[in-house]
Amino acid sequence: QVQVVESGGGLVQSGGSLRLSCAASGSGFSIVRMGWYRQAPGKQRELVATITDGGSTNYADSVKGRFTISRDNTKSTVYLQMNSLKPEDTAVYYCNTMFLIIGDYWGQGTQVTVSS
Repeated sequence: QVQVVESGGGLVQSGGSLRLSCAASGSGFSIVRMGWYRQAPGKQRELVATITDGGSTNYADSVKGRFTISRDNTKSTVYLQMNSLKPEDTAVYYCNTMFLIIGDYWGQGTQVTVSS
């Protein structure tokens, strides 16, 4: 059974930092890409950052220079280091894992709240 499990969300003051983690398991297939998306109340889910199995990264303009995505291929785990957090970063953050052949799987989401 495929599992994608996020951790690391919480409440932080504006300007603070948080680190999210996501571990994928159970598919038996190679992981092509992992990434983070977020959804704020009343808004659509949006891309935050992705990283491929080769290490290529992609970031939303709104987080460039503040967030860093990284990956441990040996553990099928992706991390999102979030620095200089702003109230507008408040959202539920979802991990997405794209497996070869079987496609995309999503985690259950983790809440990030940034107070002003």
